[in-house]
Amino acid sequence: MLTGLVHVAVWAAWGGPWEGPLSWRKPILFGISGGLTSLSLGWAWAKLARRWGDAWLAWATSLALVVEVVLIDLQCWRGVASHFNRGTPLDSALYDLMGGLILGVTLVSLDLTVRWCVGRVGCDAAMLLAGRAGLALLFVSCLLGIWASVHGDRRVALGLPPETLGAAGVVKFPHGAAIHALQWLPLVAWAAKRAGLDDRRRLACVAAATLGTLLVLGYALGQTLAGRGRFEAMPAAAAVLAAGGACLAVPVGVILWAAVRRRPPGSAAARPA
Repeated sequence: MLTGLVHVAVWAAWGGPWEGPLSWRKPILFGISGGLTSLSLGWAWAKLARRWGDAWLAWATSLALVVEVVLIDLQCWRGVASHFNRGTPLDSALYDLMGGLILGVTLVSLDLTVRWCVGRVGCDAAMLLAGRAGLALLFVSCLLGIWASVHGDRRVALGLPPETLGAAGVVKFPHGAAIHALQWLPLVAWAAKRAGLDDRRRLACVAAATLGTLLVLGYALGQTLAGRGRFEAMPAAAAVLAAGGACLAVPVGVILWAAVRRRPPGSAAARPA
């Protein structure tokens, strides 16, 4: 995460485009995103019963994410693209190494998803749903990222831009639409508990946020497969996006309303006369 923030300062000082294969966007986003993913996977692991090999696997996963970010930073400072770059043997080897590292993280996310679904997890029902849905969506997002890489390689081999599908579909759009559900869904469960909501309402908030995330992911995937840009939506697709936004916004509103109405313990109004 620190590397991402450092590159924010570099971008602010040196300028340059935000989009494109040669920009500061990738070291910024991959640094922050990789750090958040590593922290979230550590949190998910900590809720499970200890299994032989967990410590080694957790270190390997953290190292994989660190090396992935370092390689992206390295390619950016070399002034070459980090993805879909097979211009030299070195660039091709680094790109393949990044793909192998992400494949390892994908398998780890699948393992944790299965363990959260079939094993004993030390948390309440709302947080259990948040963790299960967040891990499952992380796994799906990783699969979509692998698909985007394979698709991009095929496009490059044909002399076409790797980032698009059809006329204007953005292949990385569905990959990024729900990759951070493992952060925001547990955050909803935690905030609902802090706001004083009961078990049933906390579970309903997380369920609504999960549904909203699925709808946004479905919208992103539909737009991409149809060859349309992110917001070149037909009426039906726009309705799906609006429904997803509403499902995400309602739990936030409920939690904020409950937090405002909740009286802090020990206040004058809460003490007997």
